[in-house]
Amino acid sequence: MIRNGDAIQLNFGGFIPLSTVDWRGLAVCTVFFRGCPLRCSYCQNATIFDGEDYQDTDEIIALIKGSKLAVSGVVFSGGEPTMQKDALLTLARAAKGLGLATGVQTNGIFPATIAALVKERLVDRIAIDYKTRWEGFSCAGDGGEQSCQDYRKNVRRSIKIAGDAFREKTLPELEIVVTVFYENVKYLQEISKTAGDIPLVLQQGEHKIPMVPGGATNISAYISQTWDTIEQYTPMTLAEIKKIADGLKRDVRIRTRETGEITYSRKYLL
Repeated sequence: MIRNGDAIQLNFGGFIPLSTVDWRGLAVCTVFFRGCPLRCSYCQNATIFDGEDYQDTDEIIALIKGSKLAVSGVVFSGGEPTMQKDALLTLARAAKGLGLATGVQTNGIFPATIAALVKERLVDRIAIDYKTRWEGFSCAGDGGEQSCQDYRKNVRRSIKIAGDAFREKTLPELEIVVTVFYENVKYLQEISKTAGDIPLVLQQGEHKIPMVPGGATNISAYISQTWDTIEQYTPMTLAEIKKIADGLKRDVRIRTRETGEITYSRKYLL
């Protein structure tokens, strides 16, 4: 936790005053938290993996207030918002005090933060972006809950905490999101089983930089040599993702760049 006098500070990644895509059915503002212990090659917000831009949470609350007339909720994203527990709790309390719904987009690596949000009923929607072993959990971390070696254990704990609250109806909305690539399809059965009755979203993935394989001796050289081949990593098609969903034998939502989000129900397969 970083304080400026009595004020809690946020390592700030950015702010969108009005978004219609970050929460299905709601107009929201979105607060981005800078910093994330994971290093996924396809991250849309890789520019805020690192760096510092510390702002008092009072300043961010003022931004949220400025959007209040146009929005009915606020989404906390990143980066990884749960990495900055005290700042996130402070902003969530302020948003609830303003009468706004609150949502969190997280990779689930910090279950203690999820537990604190749920305990105080500070969150109305959680989207857990589940990473697979294929991502390799490549990371920048310094132990404890930040340890990427503990990611699988921590994300399952986060799912358990959020799932219990969802079933008890103290958390109105919950979803598990998997960004799907050809390389991680083999993990989806296990993830689907972990999700259980929690809504599952299959999201079309798009590579941003080449994935560095485990055991690469020179990461910079590997990226340099493979950068020119990035165009071969074409996203999976909607038809391909539907075929994967068929194998899961459950209802899912599918998100693609071309069609947006659709509900894909197994009842149509019977």
